[in-house]
Formats: sequence, C-alpha cells, structure tokens
Amino acid sequence: MEVSRIRALRGPNLWSRHTAIEAIVTCTEQESSIDNLPGFEQRLRARFPSIGELHPGAPLTLAHILKKAALALQAQAGCPVTFSRLSATLDPGVYQVVVEYSEEAVGRQAFELAQQLVQATLDDRAFDIHAAIEALRDTDESERLGPSTGAIVEAAAARNIPWRRLTQGSLVQFGWGSRQRRIQAAELDSTSAVAESIAQDKDLTKKLLHSAGVPVPLGRPVEDLEDGWAVAEEIGLPVVVKPQDGNQGKGVTVGITDRAHFDIAYAAAAEYGVVMVERYLPGHDFRLLVVGNRLVAAARRDPPLVIGDGEHTVRQLVDEVNRDPRRGVGHGTSLTKIRFDAIAEARLAAQGLTADSVPDKGQRVVLRNNANLSTGGTATDVTDDVHPEVAERAIAAARNIGLDICGVDVVCENVLE
Repeated sequence: MEVSRIRALRGPNLWSRHTAIEAIVTCTEQESSIDNLPGFEQRLRARFPSIGELHPGAPLTLAHILKKAALALQAQAGCPVTFSRLSATLDPGVYQVVVEYSEEAVGRQAFELAQQLVQATLDDRAFDIHAAIEALRDTDESERLGPSTGAIVEAAAARNIPWRRLTQGSLVQFGWGSRQRRIQAAELDSTSAVAESIAQDKDLTKKLLHSAGVPVPLGRPVEDLEDGWAVAEEIGLPVVVKPQDGNQGKGVTVGITDRAHFDIAYAAAAEYGVVMVERYLPGHDFRLLVVGNRLVAAARRDPPLVIGDGEHTVRQLVDEVNRDPRRGVGHGTSLTKIRFDAIAEARLAAQGLTADSVPDKGQRVVLRNNANLSTGGTATDVTDDVHPEVAERAIAAARNIGLDICGVDVVCENVLE
C-alpha cells in the first residue's frame, strides 16, 4: 500500500462541507481485498479492538481499512468526527480516501498512525494503540479552540453558520464572501482596540469602573515586594495579589493573611509582570457573561478543593479528582487539573495541612482561594436566577469599557433574586 498526495480540505469541498484529509492510496492486486491476506482482520482487531464494523457488503481493500482506522482513531481520542469516503479512480487499485477532521494537525496525525497500524498488522508487529490514542488526545488538546472561542463556534454551527479557523490560534471566520465576520478569541472584528487595551489593564479598568459608580476593591499596582507589603498593611489584611495584566487566574493568590504567604504570592504574580495588591472581599465568585446589551449567562465559580475521607492523603484525593476526563492540563478543556505549586502549598499550610496529610472524613480542603476554571476551579450555572439589578450593573460595566463580549467578575454573597 502506498499513500501519496495527502492534503487538507479546509472548507466546503467536493465531498462535503466538513473539513477533511484527502489522500491518494494505491493498493497492490493482493491488497485489493483483505480476503487475500489470511488472518489480517483478526490481527487488526487484536491491535485495535475499537475499530468497529469492517464489512460494508463489498470486498474490503487496505484503502478501506486505512479510512476506517483514521476515522476511528480520532473518534477514540474524543474528536467529533463521523464522515469518511472512499472513491475508486479510473486507475485500477488507486483510490481517493477522505477522512473528516476537527483539527488539521490531529487529522494528519491520525492518518499517519492509521498507516502505521495497517503496516504493523501486515508485518504482524506490535502496535501500541493506547499510546497512539493518547498522542492524538494531546495534540487535540494543544490545537483545538479554547472554551470561550469554542462556545461561539458551537453556537454558530447550531445555527448552520459556516465557519473556518484561519490560524492555529483563535482567529475564526464565520460565513463567506462579503458578509463574512471574524472573531479573535472572544473579540469581534468590530471590537475597539482601545477597549481591548483597557480591559487588559486591571488598574485602569478598575479606575474607569469606579468613576462610573461600580464598586471595586481598594488597592493599586506596586513597585516591589516591600511596597506591596506596605499597601497590604495600609488597606488591611487579608489581601489579594495578582498581575496587573494577566488572565486565566495565572499568578493570582487570594485571602493572604501573613507576610510569609504574601512573599510567596508576590513571587508568583511577579512572573507575569507588574503586581497589584488589593483588599480581599469575602463572598462567592461569580462570572457574568455580557454579549451586546444582554446578560446571556452567569456561573458561580468555586475554588479547587477536595473532600477528605479519613483514609487518603490530600495528594491522593487530588489525583482522584484529576482523573475526571473533563480535566486537562491547559486551558483547552472545560475543566483544568488541580495542581500542586507554591500557591497550593501555602494555602494548605494556612489550613494546617500538607500534600501528605490525611484530612478527616467530610473535611473540605481548599487548594487555592481563587476560583478560575483554568486553575482547577468548578462552575455552577445560575443564569436564570440573577437579579435584574445585578444584570444591569454587569451590562453597564461592559459598556463602560467598550467590549461587545465581556466576562464580568463579581465577588459577593449572592447575585440571586
């Protein structure tokens, strides 16, 4: 079997509206039917039990097997793909094989792994199917759209709006021709660059919101560690330490009550640039999503934590939580694995624990106080219960900054009716 002219079909094409990998596959006369290859199907299933049904009612060539394997490998890795096609050409033994992909890099890798699987089956060699699927999962996690951009794309697809990813990042085009629109992550092509710049500067954002009457915490950017501690003493402990220009909860430490914890938090935030120190406000963490002039979603975010069972250590409990398939390493999954770092260790120390402590049954062990999903937190949908006045405040805040799509973080006891 020889595979040539592999190419990616990145938009609507001859075969379908799906993005797909297309290749020319040439089979020898013996490979024109797996019936000519004694024991081939048994060896294939031994290496890839989840490949599924192989017999469509016609003689199966190795090109059929390659197509089936490339699609099944992606499906086993969690990719939402269902379409494949094989078409014979005018040349005997030469076929066009088309396999859908959700991410081009994953589709190409799946095609390559499918070739290796078929060749290993022909040669009766070992093939590590678990490693292959794990490799595809890792590639998919690093390549696919993040949760925010992905949610916008899913909403467009549900409305039958065609879309196309323009880069390996989050630049996406909707529609075709003169009416096409583009987004970059959660920013529209009409979003003001000035508004984006304001939103990235936490201190400037806070000043503008304060001038518009929106309650914001006391605090400011600091010049160094000692200046930061002076601000903390001035506004009163506990405090929050975070980067001035940051996202996804990186370098954020909440509820600092002593100098030792402050020093650790400052070092974590300083890795991302200028550090801000603010007064800590007790309450629940809510994220309100504003699109245009409407509040479209709201969630209560809870910090990463585990519940003791009186038998397992904190580290073992965290390992168990991290086995949830929805939790990944990066920001590309709906949830993120809880990690042990200096911030988590300091938070455990504040509770009189270490990673090797065995908490009592029912004891809540918090790994960090900030509830960002990208640092291991979880979320509960409260969209239908947000009080209208709170919704109006969130909309006003988004308008004040100038963003079309805006996530407004609120810390309070309750945003519900």
